[in-house]
Amino acid sequence: MARNPPSTANAPPLPPATAPLPVTATSTSTTTPPPPTPLLNTLSRALNQRQSRSVLRKLTITPPTSIDFSSNDFLSLSTSSTLRSLFLAELHTHRSSFQLGSRGSRLLDGNSLYAESLERSIATFHNAPTGLLFNSGFDANAGLFACIPQAGDLIVYDEYVHASVHEGMRLSRAVSCVPFAHNSLRDFERVFREKVEGDELIRAGKRNVFVAVESVYSMDGDVAPIRGIVEVVERMLPRGNGHVVVDEAHSTGITGPGGRGIVCGLGLEGRVFARLHTFGKAMSSSGAIILCAPVTREYLINYARPLIYTTFMSFPALAAIRVAYDFMVQGNTVP
Repeated sequence: MARNPPSTANAPPLPPATAPLPVTATSTSTTTPPPPTPLLNTLSRALNQRQSRSVLRKLTITPPTSIDFSSNDFLSLSTSSTLRSLFLAELHTHRSSFQLGSRGSRLLDGNSLYAESLERSIATFHNAPTGLLFNSGFDANAGLFACIPQAGDLIVYDEYVHASVHEGMRLSRAVSCVPFAHNSLRDFERVFREKVEGDELIRAGKRNVFVAVESVYSMDGDVAPIRGIVEVVERMLPRGNGHVVVDEAHSTGITGPGGRGIVCGLGLEGRVFARLHTFGKAMSSSGAIILCAPVTREYLINYARPLIYTTFMSFPALAAIRVAYDFMVQGNTVP
């Protein structure tokens, strides 16, 4: 797809180039590789093994004339001149008040009225009681699954669930993390029943079971049987200690009424524990939001380490999310 370069007609002149830094006797040259060490040799062998299996990852640059069959820019909003103009107008509207950087974690100096207003408007759009912004979907999933399951709880997850969920499960206090066959409602019910019947505390409602799925799986584009999963959880755990978490990263802006996602399309907003929506795919921005109950939001603020110990998104990043959502709410992304 063609990409429109930003206009430079009214751009301020570039500052004069500074003199290069002097090279001292202790400086490390960027053109001379460091001498081999046991660690570097180990790293090299691991990379060679990946290359021999044709799974070595590399950074590449997509030619500007290429046709896009692989990115997450589902709605081509990254090349929308209209959305770009709206983004620049949003920056202009707040030109006297916004700062380029957020200045810190949201728990220190990084929070703002603009961010909190954005959270509320996104939560309202997705029919959720509240939401909490994260710098990325990976941070959001990892933070939620690392801190929300309590000691002794259980996590049942789709075998194709995203790596960020696996990262959170690895760090969690859950006593066990058990997969079920991808998108198989029958296998999910088998695994779920086995775990519930085998744990008296779960049956008594004294231990929680979390279920991790994605609404749309990116590699194949298939859709999870969310309604069936919710019904199984509610039937087998009538005491309310079953909690379904849905990653809607690949459905945001694409499915559901007005792009609200599959959970909204199924009318299950009040029957899932939490939803993740991301902004770096169809919304052509960056960041993510966890939609949840107010007490869950407060708990994440206090215990989700990816939120606590990182600098928050800058105002331009928040403004990009705002205008993308406004663009979608106005119906501009509907064919």
